[in-house]
Amino acid sequence: MVRRTILKQDLVKKLYPDSISTDAAMQQLRRDIELCSQLKEQITSAGHTKRHYYNKQQLLLILEHFCITLEEFEQL
Repeated sequence: MVRRTILKQDLVKKLYPDSISTDAAMQQLRRDIELCSQLKEQITSAGHTKRHYYNKQQLLLILEHFCITLEEFEQL
C-alpha cells in the first residue's frame, strides 16, 4: 500500500543514492523537474505541493518520469 504522502528527503535519497548530501539531491530533483515543463505542470495540477512532502499522485508522476515502478521504488 502506498502512503498518502512521502517526505521529499526520503524520495531523493532513493532517487539519487550517490549524491553527496540530501541538499544536493533535492537540488538535482528540482533541476530535473524544472527541465521537464510537462512534469512540472503535471505535479502542479496533481495537487498542492506541501513544503516537505509530495502526495501519492505527485510521487507516481515523478516515478513514471524516471521510469521506476512503485515496486522498484519500494525496493530501493
